[in-house]
Amino acid sequence: MSHRPSSGLAAVSTALLAMSRRLEVHDVLKTIVVSARELLDAEYAALGVPDDHGGFAQFVVDGVSDEQWKAIGPLPRQHGILAAMLHEQKTERLADVRKDPRFEGWPSAHPEMSDFLGLPVRDGDETIAALFLANKRCPRPPSSRGDGCGFTEEDEELLSILAQHAAIALTNARLYERSRELTIVEERSRLAHELHDAVSQKLFSLRLTAQAAAALVDRDPARAKGELQQIAALAAEAADELRAAVVELRPAALDEDGLVATLRTQIQVLDRAHSARVTFDSSAVRALPAAQEEALLRVAQEALHNALRHSGGDRVDVTLARRAQGAVLSVTDNGKGFEPRAVRRAGRHLGLVSMRDRASGVGGRLRVRSAPGQGTTIEMEVPGG
Repeated sequence: MSHRPSSGLAAVSTALLAMSRRLEVHDVLKTIVVSARELLDAEYAALGVPDDHGGFAQFVVDGVSDEQWKAIGPLPRQHGILAAMLHEQKTERLADVRKDPRFEGWPSAHPEMSDFLGLPVRDGDETIAALFLANKRCPRPPSSRGDGCGFTEEDEELLSILAQHAAIALTNARLYERSRELTIVEERSRLAHELHDAVSQKLFSLRLTAQAAAALVDRDPARAKGELQQIAALAAEAADELRAAVVELRPAALDEDGLVATLRTQIQVLDRAHSARVTFDSSAVRALPAAQEEALLRVAQEALHNALRHSGGDRVDVTLARRAQGAVLSVTDNGKGFEPRAVRRAGRHLGLVSMRDRASGVGGRLRVRSAPGQGTTIEMEVPGG
């Protein structure tokens, strides 16, 4: 493959755009590896993220089938050429990796590799990964089959550019995941506070009602019976509150159940736990990237929380529908509504800032329609993948 400056620049641009679209760390790693292999026309590519124990926390490959990868066995250790890239922090360009004195062999199922190009991926002074390619694709005469034709200085320059941007993409993905973890912690704290308040109130009412029933059981059995019925109702409400909180605290089973089933389950529980009617309807929704599905779920939860706790309405309707390659979520209540601009001026956001951040973080957008006395609709659209 000939790397003329124009074609090389276009290929690098395509690779950088692909990396910038990813938010999940694993997706970024895979995109880096695929982009590097395609950019330099190599047979194999891999990227390893080192751990603190002489191994790799993550190791992503391209050009090796799933069956081959399973047969190869455990992840490699930091030794030989890989260790040199990580610890000496320098580029390695070899005509035949097997002839290098640092080469220590590989498992029997490992594919044969000859020409090799590898370099560290660095974030400032920290080496955060090792990226390497093997077996440059190029015309080979029959007599030299099995020998690589070699990576060039231009290949090395292109891979160096890619590695610099890969470091940025990987760092951003890590920051995104950390911020998401912090958000989850904040949500759990909020739910725990709500759970404490709601259940404490129910238990306090239960205790007072039980005391009243005990005082009436001898002198007014009929009234005592009424108080006991009230105890049963309060106990059922407390159980529903607990059940609803547990559903929200439990990690959403998006991977196993998908967004539609997860939303339906949570909304069914909320419908039982609250006096307001809560409905859900979906149509022709296709699978979305994991980050978009999680963002939709979290926005739905926040919008439902606002509608059930603050709107004063007796109905909340949730819909999820396909739109082009993506989807649109709508949460509508028939409550008292509000003036969005007045809420912003007063510094009260009702979670709108968090919801907008979630939407924009996955390339989507959030719209809020509300007016005093006319209910509220929260709508979030995502582009799909």
